[in-house]
Amino acid sequence: MPFSPDSTKQKTDIKSLSKAELEEFLRPMGVKSFRVNQIYSWLHQKQVLTFDEMTNLPASLREELSSICYISVANIEKKLVSSYDNTIKYLFSFQDGECVESVVMDYHHGRSMCISTQVGCKMGCTFCATGKAGFVRNLTASEILAQIHAAQKDLNIRISSVVLMGMGEPLDNYDNVLKFLSLATDSDGLALGARHITLSTCGIVPKIYELAESGIPVTLSLSLHATTDEIRSRTMPVNKKYPIEEAIRACKYYASVTGRRITYEYALISGVNDSDTDALRLANLIKGSLCHVNLIPVNPVKGTGYTQSSDKRLRAFQKVLTDNRVNATVRRTLGSDISASCGQLRGSHTK
Repeated sequence: MPFSPDSTKQKTDIKSLSKAELEEFLRPMGVKSFRVNQIYSWLHQKQVLTFDEMTNLPASLREELSSICYISVANIEKKLVSSYDNTIKYLFSFQDGECVESVVMDYHHGRSMCISTQVGCKMGCTFCATGKAGFVRNLTASEILAQIHAAQKDLNIRISSVVLMGMGEPLDNYDNVLKFLSLATDSDGLALGARHITLSTCGIVPKIYELAESGIPVTLSLSLHATTDEIRSRTMPVNKKYPIEEAIRACKYYASVTGRRITYEYALISGVNDSDTDALRLANLIKGSLCHVNLIPVNPVKGTGYTQSSDKRLRAFQKVLTDNRVNATVRRTLGSDISASCGQLRGSHTK
């Protein structure tokens, strides 16, 4: 029977444990603190895949750990490399056979990785390939980490920044994502600075407030994509529960608590949300706050009926924003020849 990460009865997910939790877990076994540090280092710095690789541990301890714990591993099922810009797209599988997508992007400041937090997604955004496939399950903290570990090992590089913008809604998997953030920013682990991690949400308002108080001041990105509740509710069902003004109010609070600039993601859909009136409404909603707007040509997803706004319309939209003192940039398109936006590779693999 394949292992299910939703079951904690079989083995303990050791890579999801903080160092304090690991020490508490191993205490009944009589494991000393220096051994705990060694195990934690093997898991999070050396990023081993098996207990046998922990060569400075006694064989008896390795055997005992193997009998009661497991190490989450992201296995590479498919790997696509863009011939345009060296963007790399992975399809990873886990112990139960479920798959997620991740993308490694090459920037002048280093390698950035877009990772997934769920298998599928519940949010049902009409322009998203992931949502069309439905929701399967949350990823554990260790499975989120494992995507980074696998890419670093495969490419022999260090990932310098991470974006939680792959498959799934991070704040719908809040507890596991928060644990991931704690592990990823641990100086004895990946040692990523919080400012090098961006969390993208469609706007689960209560969790934005919780994240503001978490003490891990990552960069927050709100997938906005509309300036009226009517349009946003039609394209993003989450808006029916948490309307635009509530989501933006929560983001402004987040910025005030953390001092981090909010990014408002705005995918332009021809004839839907790309008029000068939309741009002016957007400016009036957010100007004067610590923020900027990331304009995105909408990804063409089969069956949505949506088409990208023209470059001329995109630039006109941007000009309205900048004329109203709202900083706006156009997202650079990467990996277009390998469909680097998430959801499409998993969909074809599942079929």
